[in-house]
Amino acid sequence: MIKTPAYVFDIDQLKKRIEVIRKEISGLPLTFSVKANSFITSTVSEMVSHVEVCSPGELDICKRLQINPEQIIYSGVMKEEEDIREAIRYCTHILTAESKNQFKLISFLAAKEDKDVNVLLRISSDNQFGMDPEDICSIVCNREKYPNICLYGFHYYSGTQKKQLKQIEADIQRMMGVIEKCRNEYGYKPELVEYGPGLGVEYFKENGEEIDLELMKTAAPALMDLAGKVPLGIEMGRFIIAGCGIYYTKVKDIKNNYGIQYAILDGGSHQLKYHGQMMAMQTPVIVQQECREGERQKYQLCGSLCTVADVLAKDVELDELRIGDVLEFHRCGAYSVTEAPGLFLSRDLPYIYLRENGKDQLIRDFKRSSEFNTPDFQLR
Repeated sequence: MIKTPAYVFDIDQLKKRIEVIRKEISGLPLTFSVKANSFITSTVSEMVSHVEVCSPGELDICKRLQINPEQIIYSGVMKEEEDIREAIRYCTHILTAESKNQFKLISFLAAKEDKDVNVLLRISSDNQFGMDPEDICSIVCNREKYPNICLYGFHYYSGTQKKQLKQIEADIQRMMGVIEKCRNEYGYKPELVEYGPGLGVEYFKENGEEIDLELMKTAAPALMDLAGKVPLGIEMGRFIIAGCGIYYTKVKDIKNNYGIQYAILDGGSHQLKYHGQMMAMQTPVIVQQECREGERQKYQLCGSLCTVADVLAKDVELDELRIGDVLEFHRCGAYSVTEAPGLFLSRDLPYIYLRENGKDQLIRDFKRSSEFNTPDFQLR
């Protein structure tokens, strides 16, 4: 029996998605980005070549889960000295360098720890992430000055929710411009080019799975063509995990205010967040567990927060709702569980379940967020 509010992550669905991805980009190593959903990291690590962490906290999660350090790529625009030192001591397989300063710090600490470190140079996509091609070429040109650094290759990621092939093609053109310059002018050939295509996920249509897979088929030839030119690895987070998550929430109150029917739920926008949805302007896929005969009715589905912004869906047609009914919000496996502002109003954090072979396993009980919102000492 699922307690609410709760997230359930379906491992069987996850496996199917990875199988489909592998079919389209056969033979390419796959990396899972932990920030998309840390709760399935242990499971998904058995299905991919690498897991990418972007913070010292995510590295700590991997250590707690005993993820093989040889699988870890440590990315992230801001790495402090203690973060890099800890990653090196943990024998993290690859660190990315986001700037010349960060590269020099990694090199300094590698020498100090007397360890060789694999480094990917991140190519900027014209934002705060990564390095300008001029800085990358400067490092490649002088790579022999850094004896404890193995320049392992390049990293490129320009953003998420790409739904057009021309966006992928623009990425490839920018990447290859830098890679070819380093090869032609400095004789450098990478061992790995880690690319996150940021394929889009359809959240708000019933045939979202079908739309996603069609996008994968469209992008696959360009990715395979790129793999013929460089040793390519594909990093994904959202596209791997989005479809395997369901958020369960229970109806706690029903009322009619000025002709509008409201259903008050035990969950809310502090726990559920879809990319591209603001103030319920779009409606995700919602399944009503308790089906009833009769004319369907329209409801505003509101959460448990004391703010008018806590609306999960507007004008949703459902069978007549009753207090105690459970609603399922689908395709929320990526980001939502940690991206939503869970500490707001000190509501308890949701239960977390894994579902496999039809069986549900509770992997995180409810947690009182009030513990995080209370001072550690009392000012007097």
